[in-house]
Amino acid sequence: MSTTSPAGVERTLRGCRPADVDPVVIDAADLDSTAPEHLRDLKRGLAARGYQPAAVAAEADFDAESTLERQREVDRLRGLLRAAAFLGAGRIEVSVTGEVREEARTALAALAERADREGVELVRVGADAGGA
Repeated sequence: MSTTSPAGVERTLRGCRPADVDPVVIDAADLDSTAPEHLRDLKRGLAARGYQPAAVAAEADFDAESTLERQREVDRLRGLLRAAAFLGAGRIEVSVTGEVREEARTALAALAERADREGVELVRVGADAGGA
């Protein structure tokens, strides 16, 4: 649950001014690493070129039969969520390939809760984007 009231957001927005940066969506497949040192260098390099990460986009596949493989996918997404927060992105956009079974819905709901705690919005995109 957020501790920032809508009035607090509105008050902050009134004091905002345009910034000379371009928002970008980073494709997770283009990240060489989610290690903090790498992300720090990436963030610095993007800022030097006038870019601000707005979102990290990732494809997720929960079709694996093995519980261990599905857990690896959840762990990978959790790492991308942390990367998005570290980079200052406000969103992580997840496109789920294949059938979205109950295990995937449960995992995505847990990731959405974690994203909320990190100050990042988890957004499902694609054909079957109904709810996290």
